[in-house]
Amino acid sequence: MRCPQCKSKNSRVVESRDVEDAGAIRRRRECESCTHRFTTYERLELPRLLIIKKNGERELYSRDKLAAGIYRACEKRPVDSERIEKLLSEIERELYSLGEAEITSGEVGELVMRGLAELDDVAYVRFASVYRSFTSIESFEKALQQIKRHRKN
Repeated sequence: MRCPQCKSKNSRVVESRDVEDAGAIRRRRECESCTHRFTTYERLELPRLLIIKKNGERELYSRDKLAAGIYRACEKRPVDSERIEKLLSEIERELYSLGEAEITSGEVGELVMRGLAELDDVAYVRFASVYRSFTSIESFEKALQQIKRHRKN
């Protein structure tokens, strides 16, 4: 690691600690030439995921876009952000564990719906109404029946 002060390549690690739920390691370093201290972060590089949309277009996976949809579904519901962030991490972990470079938006949507069904019934119906493009009361009734069946199991 190059020293930002003198550009020397010789530095030693003074301290290391995990950050971001072990998603990165923070290292305090000291340059052996000029004794300047600086911080570096080491993160796991995840493969890029492409999402195949319903119309066949491909776009890069975006955690922010996924989070926006889930937060919108949970708006004004008694679901704290910690639980939402945990759900996001679980979905993301499952997406990367599939080992595929391309995933359909349908697969992502089903993972979100499964998670929201556990989190909050109203958030589940809100998300499902947009995701499944409900056009009638019967569509809503089917979603409600799914929730009822899920609760029995």
